[in-house]
Amino acid sequence: MLFRVLGELDVEDGTGKRAVRGVRLRSLLAVLLLNANQRVTTDRLQDALWGEEPPASGAAAVHNLAARLRRTVFGDEPDRLTATPLGYLLRVDDGELDSALFEQHLATARAAVLAAEWESVHREASGALALWRGVPLAELPELADAGPARERWQEARLQALEWRLDAELRLGRSTGLVPELARLVDEHPLRETFHQQLMLALHRAGRRAQALAAYRRLHRTLRDELGVEPGREAQRIHQDILLAPEPEPAAPPARPAAPGRPAQLPADTADFTGREEELGRLRDHLAKAASGCGPSVLVVSGMGGVGKTALAVRAAHQAKELFPDGQLYVDLHGFGNGERREAHEILARFLADLSPDPCASPLPEHTDDRAARLRDVLATRRLLLLLDNARDAQHLLPLMPGDGRSAVLATSRNTLTDLPGAVQVRLEPLDIEEQRRLLSAVCGPDRACADLDNALRLLAACGGLPLALRVVAARLAARPAWSLETMAQHLSDDGRRLRSLSAGQLSVRDTFATSYLVLRESDEMVEREAARLFRLLGLWPGLVLGVEQAAALGQRPVADTADLLELLTDYHLLQSPEPWRYRFHDLLGEYAAERAEYEETPESRDAARVRLMVWYAAALENTRAAIYAGVSITPVLEEAPTAPPPVFAEGEDATRWCNRELANIREVVRQATCSSRPDFAWRLVVGLSGYDATWFWTGETDDLRAMALRSAREQGDLVGQARVLERIGIVHGMAYRNEQAIDALQAALDAAEQARREDLAIAVLQNLAVAHNHKRDGAASLAYARQALTRDDSEESSGFMLNTMAVSHLLLEDFAAAEAGLRQALEIWRCHGNVNNTAITLANLGDALRGLGRRDEALAALDEARRHHQRLGNNEGVADCLVVAGRTHLHFGGWDDARTCFQQAMDIAREHDLQALTARATEGLDELDRLRGCPEEMRRP
Repeated sequence: MLFRVLGELDVEDGTGKRAVRGVRLRSLLAVLLLNANQRVTTDRLQDALWGEEPPASGAAAVHNLAARLRRTVFGDEPDRLTATPLGYLLRVDDGELDSALFEQHLATARAAVLAAEWESVHREASGALALWRGVPLAELPELADAGPARERWQEARLQALEWRLDAELRLGRSTGLVPELARLVDEHPLRETFHQQLMLALHRAGRRAQALAAYRRLHRTLRDELGVEPGREAQRIHQDILLAPEPEPAAPPARPAAPGRPAQLPADTADFTGREEELGRLRDHLAKAASGCGPSVLVVSGMGGVGKTALAVRAAHQAKELFPDGQLYVDLHGFGNGERREAHEILARFLADLSPDPCASPLPEHTDDRAARLRDVLATRRLLLLLDNARDAQHLLPLMPGDGRSAVLATSRNTLTDLPGAVQVRLEPLDIEEQRRLLSAVCGPDRACADLDNALRLLAACGGLPLALRVVAARLAARPAWSLETMAQHLSDDGRRLRSLSAGQLSVRDTFATSYLVLRESDEMVEREAARLFRLLGLWPGLVLGVEQAAALGQRPVADTADLLELLTDYHLLQSPEPWRYRFHDLLGEYAAERAEYEETPESRDAARVRLMVWYAAALENTRAAIYAGVSITPVLEEAPTAPPPVFAEGEDATRWCNRELANIREVVRQATCSSRPDFAWRLVVGLSGYDATWFWTGETDDLRAMALRSAREQGDLVGQARVLERIGIVHGMAYRNEQAIDALQAALDAAEQARREDLAIAVLQNLAVAHNHKRDGAASLAYARQALTRDDSEESSGFMLNTMAVSHLLLEDFAAAEAGLRQALEIWRCHGNVNNTAITLANLGDALRGLGRRDEALAALDEARRHHQRLGNNEGVADCLVVAGRTHLHFGGWDDARTCFQQAMDIAREHDLQALTARATEGLDELDRLRGCPEEMRRP
C-alpha cells in the first residue's frame, strides 16, 4: 500500500485509490500515520478528533471509527491496525509512506551537499520534490497534530528546492531557471538563498542589470521588513557581478516570424483564471525538458469544455523564454467538425517553418522519412511544439522530437496512456473557488458579488466547465437587463440547460457531440459499442455504477463491458471516482440522456431499464439471503439477471454493499414506478429488508416504502401492497412505534388474505406476534405465534418463532421457558452465520438470565450482542444492549456501572435521534436516582 500525506490524505493499493470518507475517519488515519508504527493512546486520539470537548462516549466512538477504518481501508490486511492496551498502532512498512520517503531523500541529499556531490544532490532533491502534492493534509487544517509536521515538511520542501537549484547552478544548468526563481522570490521574499540563486541565473544569462536589480530588491526588502543587511554570500555574489567584465552586446533578436524561428502560439486568454497547481506542474516539467533532464512530452487531457487548450496556451506562453528557437502550433482536429489533420501534411509545414530556406531540399515522400528529418532538425534546437486536440497516440507519434531539449505540449480528450514517456496532466472541472473567480473575471466582480446565492446556482448549473461559464457570461453580457437570478432560473428549467449553454460559436452540447460522434461514427466496432453503452447509461445519469450493473444494462459480457467503460473513461465521457466504478459529469449525463431519447426506441429504453431493475432485485435478494441466514425468505424475483449479481459471504458484506448502493437503489425504485414493470418498486423495497434490519433507525428507506405502496395501490397490486405494508409494520415495530406497527401489519394481513396468499398471511402473523411483544403484551403475542404455527409448522420458521415466543415468555416472567427457547434459537442463528439475529437473541438471553439471577452470564451475553451490533453498524442495537445491560447492573446493585451504561445509551440514542431508546435510557437513569434516594433496606429491586 501507499499512504500519501504530502497533500490531501490519499491511500492507494495495487488496484487504485481506497476511499476514506468523513472528516473524523480521515483525521484518525492522519494521526495514526503521523505516528506510524507507534502506539497512540485512546485519550490522545480523542483529543485529536474532538479537541477539548470529546463526547461522553468518546472512547467507544474512537473504537467504532477504528473498526470502520480497519474494515474500509485495511479490509485485506486487518492486522495493520491493531488495538493495544494503550490505544492503537498502525503498521506502515518501508516505502509505503510518502513523508518517510521524502525525509529519506532529504537525508541523502544533505549528505551529498556536504560531500559536494551535486549530481546526487540534484537527483535526491528532485526525488523529494516529486512526492510533494500540495499543503500536507490540506483538507484537515484544524487537525492540531498535523500542525508541527506540516510546518516541518513545508520548510523541508523549501530546503529541497534550494538544494536542487544550487545543484543546477553548480552543474552549469542555469538556462531556464529564471522564471522559476523569479516566482520563488515573489513567494518567499525573505528567503535570501532564492534571491542569490536568481542573481546568479540572471548574470549567467547575460542579464547583468537585472541581476543587480535583484540584489537591490533583496537589500530593500530586508531593510524594510527586518532592519538588516543581506548576508555575506549575497554580498559576495553582488560584488562578483559588479567586478565581472561587461558582457558582449547581444545580437539583435531575430524577427519572431522569420523563417526557421517560428512564433506560432495562439493568443493567451486575458482573463484566464485558476489552475495554479496544473500550471506549476507544466512549468516545472517544461523547464526540466528545456534543460535536458526531464520528459520532453506532456499531455493535458480532459472532457470537452474543461479548458485544456486555454491551460496549454497559458503554460506555453509562460515557458516561451525556455525555448529560444521558437514555438510551433497546430490544431490537429482530432475531435470536432473540421477534417482531421494528418501527420504527413503537418510534418511538411513544420519542416518548412523551421528551414531558413524552405526550397533548399525537397521533402521526403514517406511520412516516416519526414518524421526522421524533423527529429534531426530539432536535435540541436530548443523548440516548443503545442499540438492541440489530438485524437490518439498514433496521431502524435510522427511529430515527436528525439533526443535534445525540445518539448511537446499536447492536448486531447482521450487519455493518451500509450504515448511513450509522456507526463499526463488530467484536467478536472474547476473547483468552486476557481469557478467563482472565473465568473468574476468574465462577468465583472460587481455583478458576480451582488447576488452570491444565484451566482452559486449558476456555478452549479455550469458543473465546473470553463466553457459553460464563458457561455453564461456571454449571454449575460448580451442581456444587461437580466439578473443572475433570471439566468439561474433559465438554466434550471428541466430540459433547458444544454440548450441554454450556447452562445454564438460556443456550445457545450456541440463540444460534447464532437467526442461522442467520434465513437458513434467510428469504423471500429468496439467504439460503436462504447457509444451505445454511453447512451444506455444516459437512462440513469445520476448513478455511480459498477461493471456488473453496466453489463446488465448493456446486455454484454462483464469483461467486454469493463473494456467499454474504460474506453469511455479514456475519452473523458465518463468519470471513474474509484476503481471499476463509473459516473457522469452531470452535464454529460444530461447529454447522454438526450442521445438515449433520440437514438434508442421506446422499447429499447424500457428493456434496458428493466434489465437494471432485475439486476438490483437479484442483488438485494442475495443481501437478504446473507443477512437473514437461516430464515425462510419468500423470493421477490421471477426473472434471471443478464449479468451476475454480487454474492455475499456474510451479512456485514451485504450491509456494506447496500450502504454504498442506496442512492442508486432509490433512483431505480423511482424509475420503476413509471416503467412497464411498476411491480419492481415493491420488489426492490422488500429486497431491502435485510438492510433495514440494522439501518432502519436512519429513516433513509422510509420514503422508498411510501413510494412503493402508492405504486402498488395505483396498480391494484394486492401482493405488492401486502409485502410493502408488512415491511412498513416491521420497521415501525423495530422503532417501537407499536400502534403504527400493528395497524400496518393488520392492513398487510387483510391484503394477503384478499390475494389468497397463505405464505404472506403466515409471515404477517409472525410479525404481529413480534409487534405485540414490543407492546409488552406477551399473551397476545403467543396467540398470534400459535396461530402462525397452526398454519405453518415447518422447521424453516423455527428459529424466528422460537425467538418470538421466548420473548413472550420473558414478558410473562417465565424466565426458564424464555432461556430454553432463546438457546435453541441461538444455536440455529450461529449455525447459519446470521449475525444480526444472533445479536438480537443474545440481548434477549441476557435479559432472561438477569431474571434468573445469573449476573455474569447475563452481562457476557449482552456484551457479545453489543459487539455484534457494533460490527454491523447498528447503533440502535448497540443502544438497546446498553439499556438492557444498565437494567442488569441495576438489578444486581451495580449503581456506577448502571449509570455508565444508561448514559452511553443516551448519548448514542440522541446522536442518532432514536427517540424510543432515549426514553428508555432516561427511565433507567430516573429509576437509578430513585433507588439511590431510598433507604438502604429498600434498595432491592
